[in-house]
Order: sequence, then C-alpha cells, then structure tokens
Amino acid sequence: MNMDERIEKIVAFLDSKKAEEIESFNLENIDYLAKRVVIANSLGSKHSSALAVQLKEELKPLGEEFLHVDESDDWVVIDLGDILIHIMTTDARQMYSLEDFLTELSAGKYATTQLT
Repeated sequence: MNMDERIEKIVAFLDSKKAEEIESFNLENIDYLAKRVVIANSLGSKHSSALAVQLKEELKPLGEEFLHVDESDDWVVIDLGDILIHIMTTDARQMYSLEDFLTELSAGKYATTQLT
C-alpha cells in the first residue's frame, strides 16, 4: 500500500468505529517527526484505548509496524514510524489544539533557516 492508501485505511477504520472529527495532515515536505499525522476524537478514554487495540489488530496483518503506543487517560499516540495517530478525548483535543499547530506547521509558519 502507498501512503495515501494507508491513511485512507486508517481514517476509514476510525470512522467505522465511531471516532469523530477525523483529520489527516500531510507533512511530507516539512521537517517533522512523521510524514503524515492523523487526529481523531474518541467518545472517552476507554474508547481511545479500544480504538488503539483494534487499530493494531486491523493494521498489523496488513504489514504495519507499531513502533510505540503511548497511552494516558485522554490521549493515545500510535507511532507507525512515518505516520503518527493521535486519538484524543474532545476536551484534550480542545486543550492542546494539535490540529492548529499542524496546520501552521504545514503552512511553513515554523520554518527554520539553514546556518552555513
């Protein structure tokens, strides 16, 4: 699967499992930790945890490698290497405004200059 197909698979899966406000960000031309980021709201902390487990069950057979999963009460981050998936409660998403940061990042707001 290419990158777009992988993202489509992740978004479709999250949508089918009642995740809300799913957004994906293409950061391939940005100096960032991952090439793509997916953010989704969960219905609560147990839903976030269940989505992470179900994503692993769905994607591992397709060849996805889960490098790390970090879980707290309001936020689960799944690291697939070139894709980061953030599953957050609505309150956490509002508090951290991660999509605002990623939108600004992709627009070049935080571009650095090379020192020679």
